[in-house]
Amino acid sequence: MEADGGGDGRGGADGRGGGMVGDGLTRADRARRVAHVLRGQVLRGAFSGGVLPDERALVAEFGTTRNTVREALGLLRDEGLVERRRGVGTVVVGRTYEHPLGELSGLAEVLQRHGTVVNEVREARTVRAPGAVARRLELAAGGPVVYLERLRRVDGMPLSLDCTYLIPEVGEPLLALGRERLESRDVFDLIESAAGRPLGSAEVAVRAVVGDPATCGVLAMPGGGAVLAVERLTRLADGRPADLEFIHLRGDRLTLRARMDRVREG
Repeated sequence: MEADGGGDGRGGADGRGGGMVGDGLTRADRARRVAHVLRGQVLRGAFSGGVLPDERALVAEFGTTRNTVREALGLLRDEGLVERRRGVGTVVVGRTYEHPLGELSGLAEVLQRHGTVVNEVREARTVRAPGAVARRLELAAGGPVVYLERLRRVDGMPLSLDCTYLIPEVGEPLLALGRERLESRDVFDLIESAAGRPLGSAEVAVRAVVGDPATCGVLAMPGGGAVLAVERLTRLADGRPADLEFIHLRGDRLTLRARMDRVREG
């Protein structure tokens, strides 16, 4: 049996060999390291046919023990990413979707690259703007604002709950389109086509939060699961705020990806 305290005796979980014996890490620590690497591979679709290498191959790759590998695979299983199938091995079962952060595009525009997107309109009407929303949209306090709430599914699986506030001159033309158009088109597309207002830029903030029971219920995810809470203020080409969105995404099904360049002074 593998001891919980010392090294694996194979050079540690980074697979480089040497210098890691007796590093004081528990098996849970080493399993976490292995799981980090495997999780990234699973999310990128790196395994041919969706089947992970067998335990012996993973032990050799990571320079660790079979118990550590099994614990790492157990972490991925608990996340709903893989499962063990008799006669097959460990297979990928949890699909994730990527959303690039470097482009101003609606979620449905991006997700259509991965599967069939269905938008369920839960609410679409004119409401009194909450004070904080009115300030962000530069509207008069207590004035009207269009509220749109939609649940997005990809290939039948709930992925995001979008709560959107739009300034009246942008939102009212969208309401006039009716529920069917709101369910079949992205808001960004409708703003530019139906409202005739070209978009310019957006300010985005992303936080990882524990999903509240109501949100988890709507997204059909386990209670207390991880949710990516996105707040996005989108501006028209002339700089005026047009759309303030509060988007809740299943953290176990979406990856936010961006390319960043190092900025050097001088």
